[in-house]
Amino acid sequence: MQVKISALKTPKGRPQSSHASPSVSYFARSTILPLPGEIRDTRKEDGTSMGDKEVTGESNITALLSSAPYDQWILIHSSGWCPPARYKHAAEVVQDKLYVVGGSRNGRYLSDIQVLDLRTFKWSTISPKLDPKSSNLENITSEETFPASAGHSLVKWENKLLIVTGYSKEPLDTVTVLSIDLETHYYSVVPTNGKIPTARGGQSVTLVGSKLVMFGGEDRRRRLLNDLHILDLKTMTWDIVEAKKTYPAPRFDHIAAVHADQYLLIFGGSSHSTCFNDLHLLDLHSKCVGFLGRILSIDLETHYYSVVPTNGKIPTARGGQSVTLVGSKLVMFGGEDRRRRLLNDLHILDLKTMTWDIVEAKKTYPAPRFDHIAAVHADQYLLIFGGSSHSTCFNDLHLLDLHSMEWSRPETQGAYVTPRGGHAGTTVDENWYIVGGGDNQSGATETIVLNTSKFVWSVTTSVKQRDPLASECGLFQSYLSCKVDFYALIENCGSTMSTAKKVLLLNDNDSDNQKALSYKQNCIHIRGKEGEKPKAQIAVMQNRLESLRSVEHELEVLRHQKSQMEQDMAAAQRKRSGGVWQWMTSSAQNFED
Repeated sequence: MQVKISALKTPKGRPQSSHASPSVSYFARSTILPLPGEIRDTRKEDGTSMGDKEVTGESNITALLSSAPYDQWILIHSSGWCPPARYKHAAEVVQDKLYVVGGSRNGRYLSDIQVLDLRTFKWSTISPKLDPKSSNLENITSEETFPASAGHSLVKWENKLLIVTGYSKEPLDTVTVLSIDLETHYYSVVPTNGKIPTARGGQSVTLVGSKLVMFGGEDRRRRLLNDLHILDLKTMTWDIVEAKKTYPAPRFDHIAAVHADQYLLIFGGSSHSTCFNDLHLLDLHSKCVGFLGRILSIDLETHYYSVVPTNGKIPTARGGQSVTLVGSKLVMFGGEDRRRRLLNDLHILDLKTMTWDIVEAKKTYPAPRFDHIAAVHADQYLLIFGGSSHSTCFNDLHLLDLHSMEWSRPETQGAYVTPRGGHAGTTVDENWYIVGGGDNQSGATETIVLNTSKFVWSVTTSVKQRDPLASECGLFQSYLSCKVDFYALIENCGSTMSTAKKVLLLNDNDSDNQKALSYKQNCIHIRGKEGEKPKAQIAVMQNRLESLRSVEHELEVLRHQKSQMEQDMAAAQRKRSGGVWQWMTSSAQNFED
């Protein structure tokens, strides 16, 4: 065999290919890859190198991969016979062989099965024969040759290859499953039952345990599909799955993969007018995206993560809950489940035994909520503050005695604290510092502190209420071209300072834009006191300048989003014109009767 290694080049056109001679390919980089065997340099007559090298001799996939640099393409160039070019075929690796089944070439469906030996990089062909015991082939073809198909799926199961048929010459009403015995090379139709899906092509089929998960495709009337079906390979029974939340758009010729035997990933695909680059995830356990309700562990040395097995009375999956470490136990309160039901239940996970338990506390529970915070005081008292419902935010404080398991509402003193949700808190000694969050109208600007021994609230810092972010103000999206410039004017920086002025200028010739952004045109006056140091005044002004710079950054981001949106709209308009894409999808018309 021969392997040809090419230095970095830029091809002038699309490589031409045929079944007689493979196409030319190019490395992503100019590094020459050493491989086992004799390396012969291809040179011009004057002795200068042409940038290509040929490798001859026996090799295998292990030696090839062990010698391959990272992030580079390798063209494996067999000197023997190669299969005809094709598309809409299916492939699967079994041990040291790559099986390629069917496909389409020039609008004609193929029925051949090509095999690449990964030890020798040589192609061969197998011609499966009809299993004499099979009696269900009349629905596929009247001949004993293997049925031609394109847009099908190929999966290894036990010692067989399973083909979930796609487009074919013979019109089919339902999806058919074929089986090829890799030892005898006999093929047969697998009898299935249950809710058998409509016949289609371009679907994705993924093996998850002992089940095949099929999504989407295009039926013989060219209707696009986004339905979900599961075939139990032990009982050969089909079932349709009704998943929750928003389905991916109907599509065909997409790809699918499974992660951790639980998550089905769908990427890309086509409709009749465009292609997709979106990524969708389906939790096969809950049939829903998100709300996993599991414990993950991350090793800080190896950076490996794993799912921690737990037992006992495992809580309902949720989000927005609080989890607090108390000794060797995690205390979880409240949250919102995947049906948006608010919770106020209490659960404890023993980290030594990884066992969950539900706690039935005494007296009045806090109202159901999510996005609250929790802290522990003296390893005995769990504090719950704030949070949100679907209509309001809270500013109440609740205490749970973890010894007696009794709820109470301690009386607080000191400053008034505003309702908030989505805030964060941390304890330092007996003080609980709480930052951020907000209610349904505005964000919380002050940093508040609760003395957990005396239950006294105080405000440590207060900052000027920020202007709305670009994502919160629709006016920004109408004036993306506005250029913001600013400077600070500081006067009288002597031993005393009577007044310092900071001026923000919006350089924009458009009076309408100035009017729309008028709330940005202001002068911030800092009134100093006699004897104050000028450095303190300057520091305050510099902090406020930083907030203005963040606004300018948001405007730049919105300008970029607008430009990207205009490019996407232009690209979508070009795709609606048909052209080459319409020609590529027209081959599916053969699927109709």
